[in-house]
Amino acid sequence: MSTPEWLDRTRTVRPGEELDAAWLEKYLAEKVPGLTGPLVVEQFPGGHSNLTYLLRMGGKELVLRRPPFGAKAIKAGHDMGREYRILSGLLPVYPKVPRPLVFLGENESPMGVSFYVMERVSGVILRAKPPKGLELTPELMRKLSENFVDNLVELHAVDWRAAGLGELGKPEGYLGRQVAGWTERYGKARTDDLPEMEQVAKWLAGNLPAELAPTLIHNDYKYDNLVLDPDRLPSIRAVLDWEMATIGDPLSDLGMALAYWAEASDPEERRALPFGPTMLPGNLTREELVARYAEKSGRDTRGLAFHYVLSLFKVSVIAQQIYSRFKQGLTKDERFAAMITGVRVLSRTAARAIETGAIRP
Repeated sequence: MSTPEWLDRTRTVRPGEELDAAWLEKYLAEKVPGLTGPLVVEQFPGGHSNLTYLLRMGGKELVLRRPPFGAKAIKAGHDMGREYRILSGLLPVYPKVPRPLVFLGENESPMGVSFYVMERVSGVILRAKPPKGLELTPELMRKLSENFVDNLVELHAVDWRAAGLGELGKPEGYLGRQVAGWTERYGKARTDDLPEMEQVAKWLAGNLPAELAPTLIHNDYKYDNLVLDPDRLPSIRAVLDWEMATIGDPLSDLGMALAYWAEASDPEERRALPFGPTMLPGNLTREELVARYAEKSGRDTRGLAFHYVLSLFKVSVIAQQIYSRFKQGLTKDERFAAMITGVRVLSRTAARAIETGAIRP
């Protein structure tokens, strides 16, 4: 049996990130049938991009998503309307998503930014520190890592045209735009002299591979974006955080999953990054993840080294952008002070992957 201690927990809202609870209570009572106050607002502590709040109201639990304060770096990544449309389109064809309820654009919102509200999918989320009392045995982690791959294959099989997501992205030339766009973002957010970042960006631009047939891709697929069913561990109940989803090469998605996948044999500096319990005994290795994906999907994964390097670069740039906001004083979240260390570690990992041509460290 599950225990409430395993469920994803919230905390009081961080100073400077409060919502207008009085206005929000009235707005939700008008827009969501059967919902009545009072409203209690809490915050999910995880995540470093868009802000996520738990709303308790009338015996129901909802989740509100909004852009972070001072965020201008990735417009698409903070586009709440886009994320709301993705969830709305996916729900009929891929039910492992929260049900979206209401969206309000920035021009109408008293917050000055757009936001949306969805139903909460309650469950277990595996972050850097596992839930108290939950034993992550080798058997459990083996099955979870297999489910992790199988669910990604399922996601890549979604009929995105039937879901009305044909305008989500432009598949042709996707990788070239990714390299150019993320290189530009790094230049705008750059704070320190990191030769590996420049080296990796140059290599990516000169080594674009042929692209596979496009699929829906999540672009941030990792353990802490999965909600697990507490009564049927390690069954996946939902996939969260669709802010970066688009239509493109599915190996790009697999590469991103590998970028977050640290192993016990990796260098200590990489194992120290808070990417979740992928190092625990029982987890598939990165090579085993790739082999299972190739077997289940039937796709040729021989060009994956490029996607792995690109994904390490993208995660480095995301960390750089967050650190840049912190350094400019646009956010006071002290977690962000250490982001520059992540940029250094991941850019070195990418440079080593270029030298070896493999997904090993």
